[in-house]
Amino acid sequence: MSAASEPGRLSSTRPHTVPSLRSRIGCDARSGYPAVPHRYRLHLALSCPESLRIAVTHSLLGLEDTLPVTLLPAVPDAPDGGHLALGPLYEASSHQHPGPALAPVLSDSWTGRIVSTHAPGILRDLARRFGARGPCLYPCGADERIEAVGRLCDQDINEAAQRAGRSGAGAEARAAALAALLRGLDVLERRLSSTAYVLGGEPTAADVQLWVTLVRLDTVHRWHLDAAAVCRITEHRHLWAYARRLAAHPAFGSHLDLDGIARRHHAHCRGTEAAGAAVQIVDWTAYAPRRKPAG
Repeated sequence: MSAASEPGRLSSTRPHTVPSLRSRIGCDARSGYPAVPHRYRLHLALSCPESLRIAVTHSLLGLEDTLPVTLLPAVPDAPDGGHLALGPLYEASSHQHPGPALAPVLSDSWTGRIVSTHAPGILRDLARRFGARGPCLYPCGADERIEAVGRLCDQDINEAAQRAGRSGAGAEARAAALAALLRGLDVLERRLSSTAYVLGGEPTAADVQLWVTLVRLDTVHRWHLDAAAVCRITEHRHLWAYARRLAAHPAFGSHLDLDGIARRHHAHCRGTEAAGAAVQIVDWTAYAPRRKPAG
């Protein structure tokens, strides 16, 4: 059963397919894709969590004048669930590419082809090949800790929140998923009670992923949780204060597309709205720019 048709599953996330286009930006001209300013372009839909992570990273590194960004409609507009605007790039890069033309995409303006659709690789290349002026988002020796935070975000927050709010699941299964979610939040709450950022005193890629995960927990998953569950989530005061503090930073809050996230979610979700939908955790509108709907 697909994510789009499974009852109670929040299907607005990127489908779980292995990206077939995974080239990397090299460090010199001998690589197929050297780190040349103005050569590459990002294609992002800010309603997509992977695209939002890339957009935040792009801003933190100050790459606006080095690597341009094209914003795509919040809700994919192709019949197969992809983006029509990305169709020519996918066709040029992989003839009769199987599957929809999905964001995020890093493209090469010199060849008219896609470099990569693999968000983790794109994020690392932005930081390591173009990010000399910004913060060190992947400090030496921190890879394992960054990956551990990523697993916590994916498994103990995103996946657990989906299971906890899944309509049709038994009460015992939902309770177990909620307990897993709260344990994950507890780990982060303890860390952030004594440090400014999740790995210490400076922001890293782990903070970008965690912040996007918290945005998604409040703007998507919360709609399927009961009020008691959401109240327990809000008790993590240090964690949500951290989320607000990062949202106030222009590199984070300026990329919030709340209307787009809502429209993407409701366009595909088959779950049932629960009482927790009325219990907002963060007033994200205080940080988000006013946007004209892009689609």
